[in-house]
Amino acid sequence: MKKIALALLVALLSACTTTVPQIDRSLTARGQSPRVKFIVIHYTVSDLPRSIKILTEQVVSSHYLLTDTAQPKFYALVDESRQANHAGVSNWKSYTQLNVSSIGIEIVNPGFTESPQGRIWYPFPQAQIDQLIPLLKDIQARYNIAPENILGHNEIAPQRKQDPGPLFPWKQLADAGLIVWPDATRVAAQRLMYEQSLPDAVWFQKKLAEHGYATPQTGVFDEETRNVLIAFQMKYRNTLFDGTADAETAALLQVLTTPLPVVPAAAPLASR
Repeated sequence: MKKIALALLVALLSACTTTVPQIDRSLTARGQSPRVKFIVIHYTVSDLPRSIKILTEQVVSSHYLLTDTAQPKFYALVDESRQANHAGVSNWKSYTQLNVSSIGIEIVNPGFTESPQGRIWYPFPQAQIDQLIPLLKDIQARYNIAPENILGHNEIAPQRKQDPGPLFPWKQLADAGLIVWPDATRVAAQRLMYEQSLPDAVWFQKKLAEHGYATPQTGVFDEETRNVLIAFQMKYRNTLFDGTADAETAALLQVLTTPLPVVPAAAPLASR
């Protein structure tokens, strides 16, 4: 009986043992790319202690949190190899649900407050931006992220989000070589043309969609289209972002969606 019991025990243990498969990793497929294709920038609408509590204890999360202390620093909250829940329902160009393909960066900033004079937005201290730009450059280089894929939360969800708001210094990111910025001379020339004849809603909706925004194609300036225009204006013309489709907005859109052709460099004389 002892021998039978021992045999049964051995058989039971053997059945419970997980076999580790043999994996040969000597081959590499050509058809692959990094998971990360986007960087999405947010503000927390809260102070640092509450921001930490929310981003570490609730379902919402981000890969990095940039503090608003005298010497700002980053907290790495989610490993870049893993998904953080920061984008929510989101779209950019042909991509949806950007949580799976992005790195989220939350910046401690109150966002805005309502006052009798209207909404008051809070600026981002330069010390924060001085920390942010090197991290953006590092992430962009490691994942080969296209400049048009460094975005604000309001750009990928214009119907429900405003962050990082109109005071986020996108131009500094452009000056650092991180994003594309519309050429002022070209914008001025286009603006003169559009002041004579402003495009209709169909044109604006098509151009906004071409740039990357999820934009309704209704042919009318409805509330949804106005929200997309506000997101666009907050980034590229933050002195006036009321969602009005005017000549300057049209000029900015035209320049951003019509890049200048690349002229090949002339061959050296010795090689001609």
